[in-house]
Amino acid sequence: MFDPIKEVNEQLGKLRETAETKGIDLSREIRHLEAKLHRLEKDIYGNMKPWDRVQLARNPKRPTTLDYIDRLFPDFIELHGDRHGYDDAAIVAGLATLDGVPVTIIGHQRGRNTKENMKRNFGMPHPEGYRKALRFMKQAEKFNRPVITFIDTKGAYPGKAAEERGQSEAIARNLFEMATLKVPIISIVIGEGGSGGALGIGVCDRLLMLENSTYSVISPEGAAALLWKDAKLAERAAETMKITAQDLLNLGIVDEVVTEVFGGAHIDVSLQSSLLKPVLAQHMTELRGRTQNELLQGRAAKYHEIGTIGS
Repeated sequence: MFDPIKEVNEQLGKLRETAETKGIDLSREIRHLEAKLHRLEKDIYGNMKPWDRVQLARNPKRPTTLDYIDRLFPDFIELHGDRHGYDDAAIVAGLATLDGVPVTIIGHQRGRNTKENMKRNFGMPHPEGYRKALRFMKQAEKFNRPVITFIDTKGAYPGKAAEERGQSEAIARNLFEMATLKVPIISIVIGEGGSGGALGIGVCDRLLMLENSTYSVISPEGAAALLWKDAKLAERAAETMKITAQDLLNLGIVDEVVTEVFGGAHIDVSLQSSLLKPVLAQHMTELRGRTQNELLQGRAAKYHEIGTIGS
């Protein structure tokens, strides 16, 4: 697919290399291309449609859970295992601190290349991944640690073996347990939030979404195949489904949309992390000021209100 921004960036790179290696003054041409690039970025990123945001959410360079953990939680200690003989690498979990407050971190983890994706199962957890997540949620409850989850998955792994090992039961158990967990839970959609695979670690007190992330019950391709018998109509489905952060904020499902770096979070992961941290810290401070009863009542009210139509 033709990418005008990529083409101009490549032209800029060639001009700068030529100017440096051959000692030619190409400053005028470079300035012209830089201005053209700025206009293109403004036109494209300033008028994005839902399908454009789907593509950004799926960008292979988009920051993963571990990318954010490295920058937000430098003291993170990863823990492993579901205590039933498995350790699903599609879910990462561990302990860290946020502004001196001990927290439990759980998140979907994708890979950067084929080898990593095979190890991480493309970020699609098996049932043991959700059981691992639940183990550390219950541990967090025992030691009164808030839970922070990072959501980034196409969905739970739909294979036969996963179903045989109780995929639906594992997700349902997490939904049930998270609904009554007696510590604050903050969930952040950093890429794709797909179906029950996302919900399995997504029942929370506060739901945040990065500006170019998506959250939906099914992928646009899947919805198009079901509704119109043609997966090629995915762009139309993305428009109809209201899966973008701003759409979900307007519907009252998301509590806050976190601004992204211009052009997408992958442009500058460190800057994106610095934009996320104060939002995360603010919500954490507010939730830690609540009693257990206030937390549980507020969480129940949050989900009861979803889909409510005012009189």
